[in-house]
Amino acid sequence: MEFVCSACGKRAPVSTRKPHCECGGLWRLDYVPPEFDPAGIDRSEWSMFRYRAFMALDDDTVWRSVSLGEGMTPVIPLNENVLLKMDYFMPTLSFKDRGAAALISHCRSIGVENVVQDSSGNAGNAVAAYCARAGISCEIFVPEGTSPKKIDMIRAHGAICTVVPGSRDHCADVCREKVERQGVYYANHVYNPFFYEGTKTYIYEIYEQLGRIPENLVIPVGNGTLFLGVMQGLEHLLRSGCIRKMPQIIALQTETCDPLLRAVKLGLPEPAEVSPSPTAAEGIAIGKPMRGKEILNYAYRYGVRFIHAPEDRILEARTALALRGVYCEHTTAANYAAYLAYCEQYGPIPDCLITMCGAGLKSDH
Repeated sequence: MEFVCSACGKRAPVSTRKPHCECGGLWRLDYVPPEFDPAGIDRSEWSMFRYRAFMALDDDTVWRSVSLGEGMTPVIPLNENVLLKMDYFMPTLSFKDRGAAALISHCRSIGVENVVQDSSGNAGNAVAAYCARAGISCEIFVPEGTSPKKIDMIRAHGAICTVVPGSRDHCADVCREKVERQGVYYANHVYNPFFYEGTKTYIYEIYEQLGRIPENLVIPVGNGTLFLGVMQGLEHLLRSGCIRKMPQIIALQTETCDPLLRAVKLGLPEPAEVSPSPTAAEGIAIGKPMRGKEILNYAYRYGVRFIHAPEDRILEARTALALRGVYCEHTTAANYAAYLAYCEQYGPIPDCLITMCGAGLKSDH
């Protein structure tokens, strides 16, 4: 198992402390999981690590001391056409715990003692929590405007939380400058492929719970950490003969920050240039997704449909979900707003699963 540069093909051991290849290309993980077989699920383990036979792990011991029981979130019906995957039923109240648990397990395995991360809130909170669990010191950079409750949670885990003026993309630049200057380990949910080893368990879990994959999956896309994990998981099930075809992926972006949607509309191989403006869906407000080309390759290969989450309907969607007992954060409400917009554009769609990726108490601001 090695890292391979997505740009030049150069290889490096997964123990490297370099956040990317010398050429600037991002790492991908040279790992092919064995054929997916439900018999390989460890049903005695009540966390996402029940799928560890199909995950790239450094060993079979470290994750046990890092896991907080993430995963195994319920699927509930919203109506006759829509299922909700309640992925905010997690230790830090967001789906990012899947990726953080896998990534920080890797960090501990290779002896990392100090990490930095940039985030709009949820990924930083997850990394901070798992670093606390693993005994790794941590600094999280967040952009101004981040939910105060997310900042409070990050600091509660003992991490330094540095608030950076300006946009989410500028926040990332400031954090990466520190990485390059000081050589500290970049435990980033976009750069590090081990994060996707966690997020792909979203698909394994749905398959185990339902015995199938629904015909339509609604996935929010900012940096693409859930999207890329979903696509990797689905390709694995397809190769293994568990599913006969890919479901229709409905990928959403905000009206105020949509570089991938615009790229697909124009047939571009890389994200379009955009000038992000404020949005209620802070979690997907990424103007320059670093794995944008990889996301677009999947989009073109499998006919992913992109849709806007109408900005003026996000809070309306949040209220509608809350009135059904589902109290989610603004970015998560954007998923439902986009689904409703999709149905208005293409007609009602049956058998649709929408991720509920962040809890409402984190974004009451």
